[in-house]
Amino acid sequence: MGDKKILSIGLVCLDIINVVDKYPEEDTDTRCLSQRWQRGGNASNTCTVLSLLGAPCAFMGSLAPGPVAENLPDVSVEDFSKVDLSQYKWIHWEGRNADEQVKMIERVREYNSKQEEKNRITISVEIEKTREPLYQLFPLGDLVFVSKDVAQHFGFTSASAALKGIYGRLRKGATLICAWAEKGADAMGPDGVIIHSDAFPPEKLVDTLGAGDTFNAFCDIFPFKRGQPTGCSHIWLPDCG
Repeated sequence: MGDKKILSIGLVCLDIINVVDKYPEEDTDTRCLSQRWQRGGNASNTCTVLSLLGAPCAFMGSLAPGPVAENLPDVSVEDFSKVDLSQYKWIHWEGRNADEQVKMIERVREYNSKQEEKNRITISVEIEKTREPLYQLFPLGDLVFVSKDVAQHFGFTSASAALKGIYGRLRKGATLICAWAEKGADAMGPDGVIIHSDAFPPEKLVDTLGAGDTFNAFCDIFPFKRGQPTGCSHIWLPDCG
């Protein structure tokens, strides 16, 4: 595996977090105990967790010169053309500007076609928002994360039903994962077998900020560190907590 990295492409943003003594009731005033500003964003959070787990990683996204900025376009295929693909073993896309991301992934596929299998880049995509343009990413990932919101948008009422109904959109050999909040997460590979992991909530739940990004990082890092390809019959899911 060498020193090749995981590249996470997508959003970095400023999260403004207000701490209160209890969850506010609707249409009431609640005194804020404290406030903090911290870095957030799906791709950025995923990269943070990967780093904490000891994985070599990098982030690619639009960065502002200060805490408040306008006109921050998403990463374009022109931006991505400057990336040295030989430095990466895995690239993860947070579904955003899908038309551009399709072209980026095409570049990686072209690169992979000229490499030995051991040097090919694994592609993962996250489809979280119920936006039609994002659905063109389904057939492009070796590992595809689909959100509960998207699954419900398609009319599915469980993770397992979503996997069975959506898997046909994926490329041959891919793996599909769907997390379903407190009900855990399910995954399915090309053999059609569904693997389930229960949720293991902490003793005290404060908030769910970054929960999905953390989950995605675990699903990326485990096969990465073992040198295990995705899209195979051996799918691993982290305990969902």
